[in-house]
Amino acid sequence: MSESAPGPSARPVDLDDAAALDEFVADTDLALVEFYTDGCTICGSMEPVLGNVARATDAAVATVNPRDDPPLVERFDVRSVPLLVLFVDGEPVARRAEGFVGTGELVDWIDAETA
Repeated sequence: MSESAPGPSARPVDLDDAAALDEFVADTDLALVEFYTDGCTICGSMEPVLGNVARATDAAVATVNPRDDPPLVERFDVRSVPLLVLFVDGEPVARRAEGFVGTGELVDWIDAETA
């Protein structure tokens, strides 16, 4: 059984394409989205961190593979993965593409960007 209500979840939501991404960020005040690719080990290591961030903040957290919807690469200027994009009220307000980021550092970044 899946939950259809938007809002923070203990696990990142897997998004299939740009339409799902747009709907996800439109349905929440604060969203963190990881752009990843299959086979990216750093991206895979971010999954538990993203779950921790979902529990520690008010952010709804999701992942999307831009290779599944190539226009996302250009739209969000994806040059490396993992790319973390923070959305406030449906608009991207900050981004990070620095490889692995720990839970505390990511929570602090979200807090600083939304203060």
